[in-house]
Amino acid sequence: MKKMMRMTCLAALALAGSVLCGCGGRQQVALNKGEVEQVDPATLAFPLKEKVVLTGMTSFPANTESDPNKRTIFRRLQEKTNVEIKWTAMQGDQWNDKITLAMANPKTLTDFVFTANFNDSSLLKYADQGIIIPLEGYIDAYMPNLKAVFDKYPEYRAMCTDSEGHIWALPWIEQLGSGKEAIQVIDNMSFINKKWLDFLGLPLPTNTDEFEKTLVAFRDNAARIQKQFNIDGSIIPMSCIMNDGGQDPFVLINGFGEGYGDADKGRHIAVTDSRKVICSANQEGFRKGCEWLHRLYEQGLIDPESFTQEWSTYVSKGKSGRYGVCFSWDVANIANLADWVPLPVLTADVRNLTAQNGSFTSGFDRGRCVVTAVAKKPALVCAWLDQMYDPFQSPQNNWGTYGEDDDFDIFVLGENASGKTMLKHAPLGDASPVEVREAESVNGPLAILDEYYGVYVTCPDDAQYRLDWIKDYYTPDVNEKYVYPNVFMTREDTEKLSTLQADISKTINAVKSDWVMNGFSGQDWQAFCKKLDSYHLDDYLALYQKYLDAYYASMGN
Repeated sequence: MKKMMRMTCLAALALAGSVLCGCGGRQQVALNKGEVEQVDPATLAFPLKEKVVLTGMTSFPANTESDPNKRTIFRRLQEKTNVEIKWTAMQGDQWNDKITLAMANPKTLTDFVFTANFNDSSLLKYADQGIIIPLEGYIDAYMPNLKAVFDKYPEYRAMCTDSEGHIWALPWIEQLGSGKEAIQVIDNMSFINKKWLDFLGLPLPTNTDEFEKTLVAFRDNAARIQKQFNIDGSIIPMSCIMNDGGQDPFVLINGFGEGYGDADKGRHIAVTDSRKVICSANQEGFRKGCEWLHRLYEQGLIDPESFTQEWSTYVSKGKSGRYGVCFSWDVANIANLADWVPLPVLTADVRNLTAQNGSFTSGFDRGRCVVTAVAKKPALVCAWLDQMYDPFQSPQNNWGTYGEDDDFDIFVLGENASGKTMLKHAPLGDASPVEVREAESVNGPLAILDEYYGVYVTCPDDAQYRLDWIKDYYTPDVNEKYVYPNVFMTREDTEKLSTLQADISKTINAVKSDWVMNGFSGQDWQAFCKKLDSYHLDDYLALYQKYLDAYYASMGN
């Protein structure tokens, strides 16, 4: 029925003369019908014999170059393809509002939206409206670079394909490790101050009892630590930001109960080894983990500002050297690399780290780039966008380039072991990697695969040491077989799930903060579980289960 409605919508547009009225009906904009344009692939070979102008929309970070065509990457692409892009560029912090307005008015649409970053609901809404076109036919006919990625890793095609078999957007794929060694396996890594451990003669804790004793030692030896390391400010045994992505402390509770922890901090789901979707927050391990964290808080071992502090405050205290334990994607964000080591997985009832959902297929964004229905030459648009998936081009789009006119370069050109040209990450000195990447990169659709490293590009230093941490400290304790994949739900189910999730996640996040600070009783636990049930937790999990089963069926497993 949904497919029939979508095709009826497109047919109605076609019967109306393939036009869509602009504001006030004063201007009509021709829309293509979504049928794959048939052209001779030889005519799409780059560089084109004659220059062609296409139009695109993109975003750029604040305080960086606002004209995309002044960025070295796009200048080189124009020379390589003989395709000029007339860009509409919007500052990144204004993107969401402006792109929504642009998509609502066909008069302002360009041939493609390069950094769309649309969620599933938006993709399917624009598909139903006939504003964007399906791309599966173009990928197979005119996009050999992306097709090669899909052929080698069919899971990415499956994750890009909706329930009706359509691909509405071009993905962003960044492999940095895979499976249980993927860089996204864990978000909120816990780090411990090795300098303090060595000063106090303490070993690296391996279980929750040892960890608790270590925090007590940090607290009880605060004056000695302050004097030894000339610290200005009180000693904080452990700090975090509750319910804040990589800064959340609940990675510590993985060893309690069944060992599921609460790795999915937005949806609070996990997948059992029998492929059953469960809620991680109504498990025995969650209850016992909350009790243990409350005990730490009662002893003054957790920063009392952890429930309210902003990122800037969290970082400021960390840079002052006041933390014994902290949480982040990379400890260099909070303190420094020299004095800190990752905290190993802590044994409680079991020893386990529940991996982040979606992490086994590494970095992935399904809605990165769309081709709109106003594109008069969609085959050429797709062929040009396929250049972004070239193995030598994707790393530049993602991180930056070489041979810039300024003082900074992410890459220098070198050679791989076979003597072929390779992008080598350049030393940045005191320059901020984030700032240099923002100044040079263009993002958009791309794919960086693990097999590219050492052939087309070197691995970034900050990614490599994190991959090493994961392999050495975490992968051995990732015991589950499955994580929840990046499934593509229907618009109806996405909206239904969003409604259910709003109440369920709000309730779970509220008790995390409340119970760690104030503790809870058995009656409180029972009331919490009943409240989740009243918010239709069964329906919530059933929706996830439906798409998990469909995903593995589509993979032939």
